[in-house]
Amino acid sequence: MISIIIPAYNEEKFIADCLQSVYNQDYPKDKMEVIVVDGHSTDKTAEIVRREFPEVILLENPDKIVPISMNMGIKHAKGDYIVRLDAHAKYPTNYISDLIKYAKKYNTDNIGGNWITETKTKTSKSWAIKTALSHKFGVGNSAFRVGATKPQIVDTVPFGCFKREVFERFGLYDERLERNQDIELNKRIKRGGGKILLVPEITCTYFARDTFSGLFKNNYKNGYWNILTVYYTKNFSSLSKRHFVPLIFVLSLILPLLLAFINIKFLWLSVLSFSIYFLALLWVCLIITWRKPWRIIYLLPSFFLLHISYGIGSLFGLIKCPILRIYCKENH
Repeated sequence: MISIIIPAYNEEKFIADCLQSVYNQDYPKDKMEVIVVDGHSTDKTAEIVRREFPEVILLENPDKIVPISMNMGIKHAKGDYIVRLDAHAKYPTNYISDLIKYAKKYNTDNIGGNWITETKTKTSKSWAIKTALSHKFGVGNSAFRVGATKPQIVDTVPFGCFKREVFERFGLYDERLERNQDIELNKRIKRGGGKILLVPEITCTYFARDTFSGLFKNNYKNGYWNILTVYYTKNFSSLSKRHFVPLIFVLSLILPLLLAFINIKFLWLSVLSFSIYFLALLWVCLIITWRKPWRIIYLLPSFFLLHISYGIGSLFGLIKCPILRIYCKENH
């Protein structure tokens, strides 16, 4: 018996396709329960679930936050395995059966696969965004994003399959974290001696934001919550080193600019940092687009917005930490 949990908030554009791909699975339907935890959506998400998928167990989470939704679903679930899915994705018909097959074969605590980044629209801009989100220059050594080629132990996987006992041994999702809750949980499992495995034969398709504004907003929040994740967990190992590279880049631009008020020569450090970054960016983009060079006009800003939004978000998270510390002391 497996329990599939899908947290959702304002997903009317994606929820029907997602659930249809779940019910198209080749896994026995009598051994599968589907739980959607809706964060009081203001669109038609819940209505679509009730109307088109009456067999779904629909729970409501007034707090909207994903880890709270996941914990609600886990407490309600009856399965021996818990599968965490996302409404922004579609899953091939063998996704669930492969998760269970490899989970048993390798005896893992959590198992997942590669995700294929796609967008709903098919334009040069959306191509550039999905390319940035699946290239090593854009996302570093995130194995599931850039595409692993062999089974490997990793820090985290997307949309994974957990043994139910994992949550009894290592605890539930951290409900303080609006972002990074999956990474933090997987890191906690690894620190406790658990095993997280990525199997490339398992794949799913994730639909990324397909506008520059959507790319900026999403990754700003990711960067912001990187810092707050460390603050709340009091543990740098809750994340990986790659998560802090954009912050270092942004600081390398801003700090010399501030020091330039003392000595104008510091300004050259900002110029040097940006020049090195831009040359690397230009080189990567030229290699990617050499067959279709006009696409570079979208690829350059895609990479830049991905990095700068992440870094700025981390910077504001860093600024927020002392404010949170003062607030917590005053309310202690």
